[in-house]
Amino acid sequence: MQGQEPDSGDPVVEALEAQNEMLRHRLDQVQRMVDDLMFFNRLGDIAEIDVVRLTGPALRHQPNPTAQGAGNPFRFTSYVFVPRFIDRDQEHPLIVFPHGGVHSNFSTGAVNVLRELLEQGYTVVAPEYRGSTGYGGGTYRAIDYGGLEIEDTYAARNFMLENYDFLDDDRVGIIGWSHGGLHALMNIFEHGEDYQVAYAGVPVSDLIARMGYKTQGYRDMYSADYHIGKTAYEDVEEYRRRSPSWNTDKYDGTPLLIHTNTNDEDVNVFEVERLIQALEAGDQRGYEYRIYQDAPGGHSFNRLDTRLARESRLEIWRFLAPHLRPARPAG
Repeated sequence: MQGQEPDSGDPVVEALEAQNEMLRHRLDQVQRMVDDLMFFNRLGDIAEIDVVRLTGPALRHQPNPTAQGAGNPFRFTSYVFVPRFIDRDQEHPLIVFPHGGVHSNFSTGAVNVLRELLEQGYTVVAPEYRGSTGYGGGTYRAIDYGGLEIEDTYAARNFMLENYDFLDDDRVGIIGWSHGGLHALMNIFEHGEDYQVAYAGVPVSDLIARMGYKTQGYRDMYSADYHIGKTAYEDVEEYRRRSPSWNTDKYDGTPLLIHTNTNDEDVNVFEVERLIQALEAGDQRGYEYRIYQDAPGGHSFNRLDTRLARESRLEIWRFLAPHLRPARPAG
């Protein structure tokens, strides 16, 4: 009947939806390959770039626990950037740099930040943890936001120290913005003894709060059957477990710098203020924070190429340097 909604159980509709999803993932893969070339084009002058494959913990959801390969470690990709000028007979610091986005990847949008890190002498690893785009539907549906993806990022840290003998395991930092900021926070909460310093920019901090002020489409990404599988209403504790603001009791004093911005259109400033309040309530030491007032650029304010953004990043580099001692510290 004209105007009638299609039956969700219609096999034709289901086949079209499956084909559309497959096409979307294929386009993501093409975009990923194009961006790979851009990395070499834009950073090849100052960095040796590699793409490595490694493993993290087994999938949280095992559709068929008795299938061949069920329970095997999860395979994922990471990008490695090594400054060309460093003397590999000497030891050098490592920066772990997880990307942001619920479903996203490490893209050339970070080239300006990468170049500044490489110029200082930092080797950088950027993990494409479970849930990242550009690697097909299997990786996409493996998402475990605030869960095992955190261990993927930690696995990237360990991989680098095991395979690059010029890296100093006592000079490891982690930085990230947005969802990547959540990774930085949760890594030092879970593995604080293995990082000397951390930076969390406009970090996702409270998933319970986010479920209240985001759209239904955003909430659906978390309650999907291949992800958490429940709404925050149905399992508030599970969302709490994945939120930095509710895990500050695990913070052991790893030097930490936090930035937020009052006009952030993605991670509302109150989320980060809640994180800071939780740290303060626990009488924690070792962290610093700055709340920018209506800084142009909103959520991306200090990842742009503006003067303010460069000055803000210089503040970050100066915070990291005493703990990581790069060959050519900024400023």
